[in-house]
Amino acid sequence: MSKSNISFILHKPQLSENIGACARAMKNFDFKKLILINPKPIYPNDKILATSVGAKDVILQSKNFDTLEKAVSKIDIVIATSARFRNKNIKHINLEELKKINFKKKIGFLFGSEASGLTNNEISYANYTLQVPTNPNFKSLNLSHSLIIIAQYVATILKLKSVPFKKSNKVKSASKKELQSMFNLCIKNLDEINFFRPKEKRPKMIENLRNIFYKMDLSDKETRILSGVFGSLGKKR
Repeated sequence: MSKSNISFILHKPQLSENIGACARAMKNFDFKKLILINPKPIYPNDKILATSVGAKDVILQSKNFDTLEKAVSKIDIVIATSARFRNKNIKHINLEELKKINFKKKIGFLFGSEASGLTNNEISYANYTLQVPTNPNFKSLNLSHSLIIIAQYVATILKLKSVPFKKSNKVKSASKKELQSMFNLCIKNLDEINFFRPKEKRPKMIENLRNIFYKMDLSDKETRILSGVFGSLGKKR
């Protein structure tokens, strides 16, 4: 199992100091892949680099995206962090259950902005949600503190190599990019038959559909089959 498979994704981070501190926390446990989505500060800037201390290389090698969809397109499993329970049809896991994750795949830990965390729509891109156990009367964690707790725990799991996976090498899981392509084709065809009614419910209905597809462990072959089905349905009209 390799740490190069693991990315830490900051969605709309607000403060330069927190971005730098996150990079430093990652390097404490030898993680190198930092992804940012629409950071509020100019990126990178002197304050970010100064706060990162010895982790400037993590900042300089990081990737910056303008949408969450693009950011997770090459990630197999997205784990969204949340301080509150979400009443959604998505699997919730705790730190201990991270041992069951296949870290041979490309894993992305998704963190929301300091001000508002992650919305339900943003969480719909995830395979799991994860809560860091805290004082139930004071659940709020600084962004970098939340990241370092998860980084330390994952580093320990990888060191122990505690979970063997015996899945056939012939079965290749679909990438997020393949899932997105299939999903977008599905939505396109549903739009063409005016499926989303009333129109004001369209965003929520799309969010629910995304939850269904993204939590399924589809293979690349299964994704191609479904894409073919959706494409054929469109042609029939």
